[in-house]
Amino acid sequence: MKLKAYFLTLVGLMAAQSMMAQANILNAKIPEEIGLKTEAQLLLDNDRPLEYGYVDDRDILFSKMTWEKVVLDERVNFPLLYPIDTVNMSADRRSLWHVLMANIENGMIPKVYADEYFTTERTMEELEPSLKKAEILDAGIDYMNAEGITSIDDVPEEYIKRREIGAGDISAYLIKGLWYFDKRQGELRWRILGIAPAAPDVNFIDSDDEANKEPIGLFWVFYPEIRDILYEAKAFNNYNSAVPVSFDHLLNTRRFSGLMYKEENVYGDREVKDYIADNALMQLLESERIREKIRNFEQDMWSY
Repeated sequence: MKLKAYFLTLVGLMAAQSMMAQANILNAKIPEEIGLKTEAQLLLDNDRPLEYGYVDDRDILFSKMTWEKVVLDERVNFPLLYPIDTVNMSADRRSLWHVLMANIENGMIPKVYADEYFTTERTMEELEPSLKKAEILDAGIDYMNAEGITSIDDVPEEYIKRREIGAGDISAYLIKGLWYFDKRQGELRWRILGIAPAAPDVNFIDSDDEANKEPIGLFWVFYPEIRDILYEAKAFNNYNSAVPVSFDHLLNTRRFSGLMYKEENVYGDREVKDYIADNALMQLLESERIREKIRNFEQDMWSY
């Protein structure tokens, strides 16, 4: 019986890996056939992100809302950042920024928000000032004065310098999540609620002043609403490219390095930098203190 169970498990893992690998890459006769699935694969391809279990409010013994900054300079967070340039990349290799923006533009992500409390919705037109800028060159100002033009729309493109936030400009992701102790399951869990790409202000992004390079959240997305999209989008698996990892799996299993920069508190959810200013080391220690305070609650539950 043990041998049979082991064999079935091995077959299941091999089947799962074959379905997750790039489809038809070894059987393609022309490049256009890469990624096309057979009829048998399509019949088996009914997987969806693992649904969150229902948690009754009465089962939550303890909870704490936290906000984390996932800095993309850290190597463990590279799957969220790369690839930056998609010109020579296949369609199934995209960064998290490309996935979010493509689905916002095509309407698959219907709602984005201005704040992490999801109270104010923003349209794509309202997002554009924080994502793009158009600057008139000195020669363009001279042209406007000479021609008596008052609108930038009438200025030739050669006199305008345009700048747009791209994947390479995203320096961090802000993640809002809830830590809670489920007394029915008897364990501490974490549920991600929102995510926001963060980049320097587009108006000062090319400035040499480091003070202007501080990343700010461009917009917030309610995470449970986009799980299906992030499940279909795959991040690169550096250990085995035949088994890519979905962004949904990567984020839900906390396969990233984050720094807690805020917790819900009586002071209007103030950030760590608001009460520990100009001291990066103490801010880091405060972040670890918040993390340990949450972990210690679970440990104390089993102390006699």
